[in-house]
Amino acid sequence: MLEKLVAFCLRWPWTVVLLTLALTGGGVYLTVERFAIDTDTTNLFSPNMAWRKNQTALYRAFPQLENSIVAVIDAKTGEAADDAAARLTAALAGKPLMQRVWRPDDPAFFMKNGLLYLDLPEVEHTVGMMLGQRDVLTPLAQDPTLRGLSTVLVANQKRAAGSERATAMYLAGLDEFSRAFEETLAGRQTQVDWEKLLAGGKADAAPAGPPLEKRRIVLITPTLDFTALQPAADAIALVRKTAAELGVTKENGFLFRLTGEAPLADEEFATLSENMALNTAGTLVVVSFILLAALRSPKLILAVLLTLLAGLAMTSGVGVLLIGRFNLISVAFAALFIGLGVDFGIQFATRYREERHGHGDLERALLAATRGIGGSLTLAAVSLLAGFFCFLPTKFLGVAELGLIAGVGMIIAYVATLSFLPALIKILHPPAEHVPIATHSLATVDHWIAHHRKLVLFGTAAVVLAGTPYLLRLRFDSNPMNLRDQKVESVATFLDLNADPKTAPNKIETLASSFEAARELKQKILALPEVDHVDSIESLIPVDQDEKLALIERASKELHDALYPKVRPAPSDAETIKALTNAARTLRAAVAKAPSPQTLRFAAALDGLAKARPEIREKARAAAFTGFEKLMGQMRDALKAQRVTPDSLPEQLRSDWMTPTGVLRLETTPKGDGNDLEVMTKFADAVLSVAPESSGAPVIISEAGKTVTQAFLQAGIYAFVAVFLILAIALRNAKDVALTLGPLVLAGVMSLQAAEILGVPLNFANIIALPLMFGVGVAFHIYYVIAWRKGVVDMLASSLTRAIFFSSLTTGTAFGSLFLSSHPGTASMGEFLTISLFFTLLAAFIIVPAFLGPPPHPAEGEADAA
Repeated sequence: MLEKLVAFCLRWPWTVVLLTLALTGGGVYLTVERFAIDTDTTNLFSPNMAWRKNQTALYRAFPQLENSIVAVIDAKTGEAADDAAARLTAALAGKPLMQRVWRPDDPAFFMKNGLLYLDLPEVEHTVGMMLGQRDVLTPLAQDPTLRGLSTVLVANQKRAAGSERATAMYLAGLDEFSRAFEETLAGRQTQVDWEKLLAGGKADAAPAGPPLEKRRIVLITPTLDFTALQPAADAIALVRKTAAELGVTKENGFLFRLTGEAPLADEEFATLSENMALNTAGTLVVVSFILLAALRSPKLILAVLLTLLAGLAMTSGVGVLLIGRFNLISVAFAALFIGLGVDFGIQFATRYREERHGHGDLERALLAATRGIGGSLTLAAVSLLAGFFCFLPTKFLGVAELGLIAGVGMIIAYVATLSFLPALIKILHPPAEHVPIATHSLATVDHWIAHHRKLVLFGTAAVVLAGTPYLLRLRFDSNPMNLRDQKVESVATFLDLNADPKTAPNKIETLASSFEAARELKQKILALPEVDHVDSIESLIPVDQDEKLALIERASKELHDALYPKVRPAPSDAETIKALTNAARTLRAAVAKAPSPQTLRFAAALDGLAKARPEIREKARAAAFTGFEKLMGQMRDALKAQRVTPDSLPEQLRSDWMTPTGVLRLETTPKGDGNDLEVMTKFADAVLSVAPESSGAPVIISEAGKTVTQAFLQAGIYAFVAVFLILAIALRNAKDVALTLGPLVLAGVMSLQAAEILGVPLNFANIIALPLMFGVGVAFHIYYVIAWRKGVVDMLASSLTRAIFFSSLTTGTAFGSLFLSSHPGTASMGEFLTISLFFTLLAAFIIVPAFLGPPPHPAEGEADAA
């Protein structure tokens, strides 16, 4: 049948070539127009799984949690970070591509009600601090000028002398004002840090509310363009451009970074595609040189390469039609096709060269090559097809889709090798072969293996047994962050946020149908030792509100004159100079007997301002009181706090935790490193034991690892049984089947052992090495077993080994090119594939001949070889 197919192609070569080129063009068109890649690792799994259903339910209830952009702003002070976040939020709101822009800290709400969120002792302390500063705040509020400041500081000099703590605070205040005035006199812009000043010199401890950290976060729900390879690219560019226009840049003292699902996915694709064209081109060049060494004829090389590229284009087009969007695993079909598809071409072309050397006539050689290698190619293709299709029933869609494309690709490669390749060879008409193809020098190795079979077999068994402990320790790294470039901004920022439990993204989300159900669930989760804390809408409802509100009301009454002052008329410049001079003289006199460096420094700064230009004094006044006026505004807001209930929360804040239908979200934070795989796995298992409807990154990572393990066990059993049955039917000898599959299993075991020894954990990306190497190994071993059954002796010296050797070189080049990828996951794929290929070849060249022993019919084999 195969000879008739090849004969037809030789009779109508141009028809076959033109038809193949038309199909190739269709594959290229589909790839260029409709190629897309989904970098979301959760979509590698079936949506029918429990944890995927939980995730879908979560995103349906709270869509703002999906595909978000997280803008992280770090600044030198909390005020600067807060101002930048406010300006960015206002600038992005309502812009195209921005569905929703909000701040999870809702500054207006928390500025007003911040005191209620402190513990009761902290509220008492903060209110006490406010009241203790009343004698400073009131006169400054009534006279917010350099005159008023001088008067207050002179008056408080004597008052502070009665207490060591008061003296320390007073001197720290003098240092802060001296610094600001010296900066102003030097022509530099500055402000007095009033939060630090009134907190006794402690940074970021404002008396008006919770500590002000120097980081702010803005959350953005963008409109994504899923027709683009990077769906969030336009939205991300708009956010960055807006931040730059607002001056939220490194030059202005800000660290502005983006992370979140959308930037992580886009930057992962950018990393994947980085150097991809260069690596692919380099791979094809190296493959061409390998083919030159294998085939020696430029025309044969051209025929094999064109067959390979045509098959690759058609496979890519079929893949687009079958699955639409590729994923992080199925996109590796190209390396797989090159690695396996070229094997068919090299096997056929090498056998053609051998037949051409014997017969001389091109068409006779092609038909004889088909007769000689066609059965092996068919059996290898069917076994590969069965092996790859066995992944289709699993719930690991990433490999299932790869198996589908790879299986179809093997059909395309097989058909192209037996149709397009002979037709091209007929058209190109390479010259006759005058040199024998076999490598007779390797016969020595064949003879050594034949005489030391037991040594090879015992050595193999010893190596496998010695590596058993490493096999038992083999681990699967299901953390998708470890597949990404840690230096990329979105990943580095994600890990930075993860270092702080308050901002750690790796949390578990759980839905509850009511407040009562949420409370009950929260108590169960909090009882788990792996849990740090649980947040919900009730976390936004302060406790002890009656006591706190009473304290706030008292402070509001007693600070009324400071908060709502009767402001004195501003002094003239002459009056300001006089006040500065008098204050400097008074302060020097006060410390004449016991000189104080801080006091003398401040007096010198006052003298400097008195002698400066009026505009400098105005800048000094602004430096001293800009922060004060803002602080007083914050205090006014903070002392207007009202009782907080779920209904009184701002809509955006409430909608993050509760849907209009009353569904509530609980967010659970783990103890320990939230990015550590062991921590996440134990954390997820514990939470799922009491809340099986939970979702979130730790659940996804934990359950995905279990799914992958189960999928490969399932598919491995299916594939082994399927290939066993195919070989049993084809070979009709159980011993021959065992001789084919036994070394392959050993090669797989040794590959896993070596990976553990070398510190290469299995992950979502490199785990495809297992089906890949299974496919390569099955093909190689089938070629050997069939040749052995035909009586071929000196297997390594035969043209078959030459074909397998050069085929493995091209496969190794295709796989090795992945190791050069900028994407860590793809690089790990290349690393593990290289390890697996080494042991597959070791099995094929050394272990298989030792397993097989002398052929059953050497005389017949020698006749066939002749």
